[in-house]
Amino acid sequence: MRAERPAEARLTVEVRPRAARDEILPGADEALRVRVTAPPVGGAANEAVRDLLAEALGCPRSAVEILRGQAGRTKLVRIVGLSPEDLRARLAAIR
Repeated sequence: MRAERPAEARLTVEVRPRAARDEILPGADEALRVRVTAPPVGGAANEAVRDLLAEALGCPRSAVEILRGQAGRTKLVRIVGLSPEDLRARLAAIR
């Protein structure tokens, strides 16, 4: 018997580092625009994105993982423990 895999959702995020403040904004299609004050040096902006998304979505930071785009502004993020439907509902509450 195999254990069930936890729910997960994926999200495209457009990141702007060195912004005036940390914020999440609606983006094109299903993407989000995320602005963080951290610079894109040594992974600081990526960590700030993870922190901001975890806080906004009400999930642990460990549940937010950047799958692609670690060195670019467009990132594919996986949120473990949220179904795609739950993610859409939580994003609607943010917007």
